[in-house]
Amino acid sequence: MSRTVRTFEATITNQRQVRDDLDQLGWAASKLWNVGRYYTQEQWDETGEIPDDGELKSELKSHERYTDLHSQSSQRVLEELAEAFNGWFGKRRNGDERARPPGYRKNGNSHPRSTVTFKTAGFKHDAQFTRIRLSKGRNLKEHRSDFILCEYQTRPDIDLTEWDIQQVRAVYKRDEWRLQFVCRTTIDPDPPGDKVAGVDLGICNFAAVSFGGESLLYPGGALKEDEYYFAKKKAKCDDSSSREATRLDRKRTGRRAHFLHALSKSIVEECVERGVGTLVVGDLSGIREDDENGESRNWGDHGNLDLHGWAFDRFTTLLDYKAESEGIDVVLVSERDTSKSCSSCGHTDDNQRVERGLYVCEECDTVSNADVNGAENIRQKVLPNLATDGGDRDNGWLAQPTVHLFDRSGGRFAPREQAVNREP
Repeated sequence: MSRTVRTFEATITNQRQVRDDLDQLGWAASKLWNVGRYYTQEQWDETGEIPDDGELKSELKSHERYTDLHSQSSQRVLEELAEAFNGWFGKRRNGDERARPPGYRKNGNSHPRSTVTFKTAGFKHDAQFTRIRLSKGRNLKEHRSDFILCEYQTRPDIDLTEWDIQQVRAVYKRDEWRLQFVCRTTIDPDPPGDKVAGVDLGICNFAAVSFGGESLLYPGGALKEDEYYFAKKKAKCDDSSSREATRLDRKRTGRRAHFLHALSKSIVEECVERGVGTLVVGDLSGIREDDENGESRNWGDHGNLDLHGWAFDRFTTLLDYKAESEGIDVVLVSERDTSKSCSSCGHTDDNQRVERGLYVCEECDTVSNADVNGAENIRQKVLPNLATDGGDRDNGWLAQPTVHLFDRSGGRFAPREQAVNREP
């Protein structure tokens, strides 16, 4: 049995009604941070020691800025300040002379809107009407029962009633307030089976999945279309920080996040259907790093542009927690030589990958989709030998994967013949 913690973000649908009250709390959080920052500096100058969060709470509990927020919200601000100072001190102790202590929260003569955290006593959730009541501090209340009632909307696939909400955070992002629900649940799912699948991540095809006898291909065309579309639209904006540019950035980020969620969900569903208990993923953590000569890796003009906007790490995280909820283990392995080796006979040759994404082995005459060949090599990395998998070694499936496209109309992946693609 394991405990899972997830953070789900939601839009506030009654933004206009609650904005002023949330602004007040955000400014109050910045002011309290600055009060704590000043006190910490004083203690550091006098004693050479940093006060912990317990001392900060004790010393500042009677300060008027402390009571601008709910007590638990104020406590969290001071906890974050103590964490930031401890992080700085740790770097300083390890010889990092460039490390700077956390600064004051100021924007010219004004305060920025800081994130406000509400622990269990500071909020009340109404799942039936998708709204949440957030507590104000005593100083900001007009009357005893004064609070902020936020109506919210999450992604359609999220059901907060299935989770225990531990914290709610009001976060100011791109000129609007949003809510983040930090949730916890206990799960102990049985794995769907004992089979193994491999996933190869790439440029043209975002993911190729091998089940050892069957394969799936997930092209990234819809994601690339969005990247080029929004880059072109943003280039027409006079100011990159204008309201229109910000709106375009927000929309692009939302589309990318939905694509990654839909893709990870689709792959996990396919694994469950086939009785997969282990999902092996090629580790792309070094894909943006320099090559062996110390020069930036060159993936071609289109590849370099695409990689800049593609969040492989984010996708792997989504895949991991969706798989975990189904009892599937996710294992990261090195991708070294998986694109050069034949998954049928193991022969390695730098020249075996040919045009149009085909891989042709001159040793055993196997012809396969290059990405599927990589996915199968990744899958085999956790198998002692091919015989233990018990799969059919007929390799025709390597060259003929089932293609799943992103269906814009339904916001999900579907087999090519069922998907409906529309222009951005």
